[in-house]
Amino acid sequence: MKILYAIQATGNGHISRAIELMPFLEKHGEVHTFLSGNNSTLQVPFNVQYKSKGVSLFYGNTGGLDYFKMLRAFNPIKIVKDAQQLPVEKYDVVINDFESITTLACKLKNVPCVHFGHQASFVSAKTPRPAKKDVIGEWILKNYAHGKANIGLHFEQYDDFIFSPILKTSILQATPQNKGHITVYLSHYSDAVVAKALSTIKNKIFQVFSKQVQQITWQGNICFMPVNNELFTQSLINCEGIITGAGFETPAEALYLGKKLLCMPIHGQYEQLCNAAAIEKFNVPIVQNIQTHFAEKVKHWLNEPNPKTLQLQQTTAQIVEKVVEQGLAFKSYHQQPLLNDLLNYEDFFPTVSTI
Repeated sequence: MKILYAIQATGNGHISRAIELMPFLEKHGEVHTFLSGNNSTLQVPFNVQYKSKGVSLFYGNTGGLDYFKMLRAFNPIKIVKDAQQLPVEKYDVVINDFESITTLACKLKNVPCVHFGHQASFVSAKTPRPAKKDVIGEWILKNYAHGKANIGLHFEQYDDFIFSPILKTSILQATPQNKGHITVYLSHYSDAVVAKALSTIKNKIFQVFSKQVQQITWQGNICFMPVNNELFTQSLINCEGIITGAGFETPAEALYLGKKLLCMPIHGQYEQLCNAAAIEKFNVPIVQNIQTHFAEKVKHWLNEPNPKTLQLQQTTAQIVEKVVEQGLAFKSYHQQPLLNDLLNYEDFFPTVSTI
């Protein structure tokens, strides 16, 4: 069996999950990967057959998205070219982890795929949302990527197609300790902004993971560390608590380990506001910005009880089994590309970058 696994690489969470999934997927057949996006900082320890710049998210320095940089990098003509040349029709199972080019390729060629991952959980109206819904945000969550089947991942099983988070083996096998430091990962803020906010809290050591440093650097009680999967995992296992965005993978790991967790959603990213609504149910404080009375909020947080612990209902092997099962269920529906009857795109478009 041949499997195509399309991975969104606009951040580290999707890559981290893919690293864990790969050994389980390879038990089912030959796995090829398509990596879309260019601002992940994690090293990819598996072969990548297809790559595209895709649609990437970029962050500013003060907690929000850098829309100008995102718009400047957006190339719709290249996206269509890459979609047409991605050979989804050659695979028995296509797994799409919130990747728009694969969605378009499957639509153009009438090839079914499994929409898999955290974003797939938002197909369900039962998945938590903020009190005020965002129409554009809802549209993006439901249309940026989709498939014939949905296998969602979330903190709790809000619907019958939603399963437990996939956590790193090192997290699952860890014995958590409290060595007194606070782990910090706020990629949507600059180091200068983070340092200014934390420097007034003198009685704590902060291990801040930064995309801007190449080696460990101390600034008072703040230790800036390069983004590294192993370093971050050990910091998290041994920390007293973690301050991070309202993403999915890192909060899930923290909740599983029983760590204190303080979340700061990225401004303008609706998915993070949805996650914040779910995280609050675990008794986790949500802070909207780092500029206003942040030190007082952190000190108050450190004196509060730890949040409710995340319970896993399925193993990674069980989830992968379900994904492959759903993909194979649609195999008989594969048809020849419809668009090629109208136009021979190979005369116009170059091939997707192949490594």
